[in-house]
Amino acid sequence: MSKPMALPALALLCAASTTEAAMQGALGPYAMTREASGTSWQPDATPMEGLHSHIGAWMLMAHGYADVVYDEQGGDRGGDKTFVPSMLMVMGQRPLGANGTWSLRSMVSLDPLMGRRGYPLLFQTGETADGEHELVDRQHPHDLFMELATTYSMQIGEKRSVFGYVGLPGEPALGPPAFMHRGSGVSLPEAPLSHHWLDSTHITFGVVTLGMVLGSWKFEGSAFNGSEPDQSRWNIETRRLDSYSGRVSWNPDPEWSLQASHGYLSSPEQLEPDVGVHRTTASVSHARRMEGGGRWNTMLAVGLNREHGHTLPAYALESSRAFASPWTVYGRAEVLENEHLVEDGGKLRVGKLSLGASYRLGGWGPLGFRIGALASAYRVPAALEDEYGGSPFSGMVFLRTQIE
Repeated sequence: MSKPMALPALALLCAASTTEAAMQGALGPYAMTREASGTSWQPDATPMEGLHSHIGAWMLMAHGYADVVYDEQGGDRGGDKTFVPSMLMVMGQRPLGANGTWSLRSMVSLDPLMGRRGYPLLFQTGETADGEHELVDRQHPHDLFMELATTYSMQIGEKRSVFGYVGLPGEPALGPPAFMHRGSGVSLPEAPLSHHWLDSTHITFGVVTLGMVLGSWKFEGSAFNGSEPDQSRWNIETRRLDSYSGRVSWNPDPEWSLQASHGYLSSPEQLEPDVGVHRTTASVSHARRMEGGGRWNTMLAVGLNREHGHTLPAYALESSRAFASPWTVYGRAEVLENEHLVEDGGKLRVGKLSLGASYRLGGWGPLGFRIGALASAYRVPAALEDEYGGSPFSGMVFLRTQIE
């Protein structure tokens, strides 16, 4: 949703009911629960969290969270930090024209307040803090503006539609839903190491996507700017559309969602402006609403980055099980090959396993509160054991406030 509508819409939503109606998606004639970040799909059985209301012809929704995290990354290259990651998404949708649906979306974050160097995260790489040095063993903060986008779709049959999506910033048709939006990953307080293999294009300054929905299938293609956001996290960047991607998605039934995508990113890294990346991803997501309450979300994904004449793979399995009780347990396992951990660009294989749980403390109005923890162990390449101090362990504890 455009920025001027964000705060008024949120105020109206806070006074509205929070029933989860069977609302139609912005891109086609299916349940809105199928839609995730950008134009990506998730299983229809994924719960729709947040506040929802109809005001006149508009359907409005607000969703978001803010965490207070204490992060302790072990070993000789680790560190500790207290930081506050956050996200607020506000959207509005209404009928427009014959069989048409118009949607506005806004997503913002106060991550820039944590500083340009983000937070410690062992074996994480990508982007830069100062325009001169690549961040290594740290996760960069997200930009203030994560999405400012609009979509328009037109139904052309009982279960068919065509659509267009424009964002500055926005998310092209490449990869699974972004990690902070997919049901399997939203409970974890840290970014995945596979972020720059699967979903790092979720903040792209300039995106145009055209697509078609044919029943349970979606076909789409994007032209977008392939560069990662720079170290200035508070502004909106304007760049030419120099990259492309295509994605095929399939939801065979309400519990499953599959996608395969490929794209070319022109000059994604600021420090290597002459290097382009061919990225291929595939993922399978599953969501189940459990008998007696609760839900279980899981994703298995693979991402391949081809750069410098060779291919670097990443594999991720993540899952989150919310019980009818206040408890939620979650985990993520990753294996990837990275050539940015050492200065000479050597290709090294890294593994990571994270497990954790959170407990719902209660609620106040539209807000819910949780306390949680996460512990991580690593498979350290033999060439880096001395630098990292053997096989380090890491952990996080956090307090989450979220719109329910």
